[in-house]
Amino acid sequence: MGNPVRKNELIQVNESVSHADEAGEDAGCCYFSVMDVEILEFVVRVENNKTLFVWNIQSLLTEAQIYDRLFGIFSSFGPLYLLKVRPNAPLQPSAFSAIVKFFSASHSSKAQRQTDGRLLFQDVPLKVRLSSKHTPHFLSESRRPLSHAHCLGLANHCLGFNGWTYDIITLEELSDEGEEDGAGGEEGGVRSLRFGCLLQLNFPHHGHTTRGAAVVNDSFTCTGPDVLLLKRCKLQKLVRDKALVQAFNTVLLILLENGKVMVEVKQTSDQILPENIEGVIHVNEFDLDEDEGEDEEWDLTVS
Repeated sequence: MGNPVRKNELIQVNESVSHADEAGEDAGCCYFSVMDVEILEFVVRVENNKTLFVWNIQSLLTEAQIYDRLFGIFSSFGPLYLLKVRPNAPLQPSAFSAIVKFFSASHSSKAQRQTDGRLLFQDVPLKVRLSSKHTPHFLSESRRPLSHAHCLGLANHCLGFNGWTYDIITLEELSDEGEEDGAGGEEGGVRSLRFGCLLQLNFPHHGHTTRGAAVVNDSFTCTGPDVLLLKRCKLQKLVRDKALVQAFNTVLLILLENGKVMVEVKQTSDQILPENIEGVIHVNEFDLDEDEGEDEEWDLTVS
């Protein structure tokens, strides 16, 4: 791969075209066209330049109806990371306000310009502002992966439902009898289950593949064979989802100014392995009670 590109910022791509002189020889001159692109990663969004605050929402609709209207409007500009609607205090002039966070800074800027002061779904114009709150340095360096649902939403929006696939290489139970406690897995005993998954994420239209792996654990009181079966099924789905999240975490989506999307895969040390080495890959291990909590506090600072 070439030189690394700084993430989550606008960069410029120069496309050069060489022209030959009348004799057919290289004239040595190049003409450049400039194209703005933005790079998106499958990590939790913390930058406030992607956040809009919406207010002056009237009480003609229910909170759920307002959410649906706002989602339909703002998702037309690009994939949304977050949309929240909340009622205002009783003495406020408007009934509701909302916060909208995009994955892309250019999408949020365009949405603000084209929705502020417009009559979109009510007789009173909405007020839409970009957040101007400074992102703390320790948050700007955050590398927390997106949740499984957010990964699917971003990939499907940018690439389409046929733009990516995945293949499970292996999914197996790693538990052994030594991990069982109490009654050795019998009814009323404490049981520990452990599952591992390795899968491959494919981008057929872009010629890229990447892999992800995960291990999940859970300890529970086994009250019967039906409980054990349900727990196994739950852990198998969870470990597959975690492995898919880890695979997406190595992917870069490059949004071009003309609306096209390119895919690149970040090279990591655990991916550069000889083909004939089996069972050697970076594995992320999770406990079942881990919380992915991506909800954020309201940021009411606007420009």
